[in-house]
Amino acid sequence: MSQRTERVGDQLRRELSVLIQREMRDPRVALVTVTRVEVSSDFSHASVHVSALGSEDARALALEGLESARGFLRRELARRLSLRVTPELRFFLDRGAEHSQNISALLDRLHGEGGSHDS
Repeated sequence: MSQRTERVGDQLRRELSVLIQREMRDPRVALVTVTRVEVSSDFSHASVHVSALGSEDARALALEGLESARGFLRRELARRLSLRVTPELRFFLDRGAEHSQNISALLDRLHGEGGSHDS
């Protein structure tokens, strides 16, 4: 990824975070955090990675809420940012935090089991 696409991705991430938290009234997206945005080299598409708290159903509903607001979000980005082309948005769940929690829990469990054998 070039510096320019990274810079535009960071700019999109910041603006989308503000829009989702402050401008959207959809309760499905209340617990959504934009973790990263990857922009295509021609700036026509942006992959928006989000984390959402709650059950799998709540996460699916959050993605549905974002998908339904895609037009609104793109229009607002076009209005707020001085980009020649405002990219089409595609939303994906970022499961990085979930994986980190699972690994941490496994390590804690292993550490706990190892500690009981030392006594």
